[in-house]
Amino acid sequence: QVHLVESGGGLVQPGDSLRLSCAASGMIFRAYTMGWYRQAPGKKRELVAAVIGDSGTTNYTDSVKGRFTIFRDNRNTVYLQMNSLKVEDTAVYYCNAPRGSDYLFAWGQGTQVTVSS
Repeated sequence: QVHLVESGGGLVQPGDSLRLSCAASGMIFRAYTMGWYRQAPGKKRELVAAVIGDSGTTNYTDSVKGRFTIFRDNRNTVYLQMNSLKVEDTAVYYCNAPRGSDYLFAWGQGTQVTVSS
């Protein structure tokens, strides 16, 4: 089975930056489309960024375009560089492999990102 472990979150001020990491056991990310999701209190999870397994093409939801960058190493880690953070980015961030409207793996614990002045 695949285990996903997210890390790198924290408490920051608006305009600050964070880099999140997602490490997996039992897989090599290059073979999969991988994404970062976030879930704010009382809201459902939303996919905010994805990197296509074969081509490396990236996609972002409009609210993070120009501020977030998803990238991966050649083995088992995918990253989310978050710049110019806004209060609305506050959420628990998760990684997974999107497959249409579904996802491939079990959810990890997520990592908390809190943006507050």
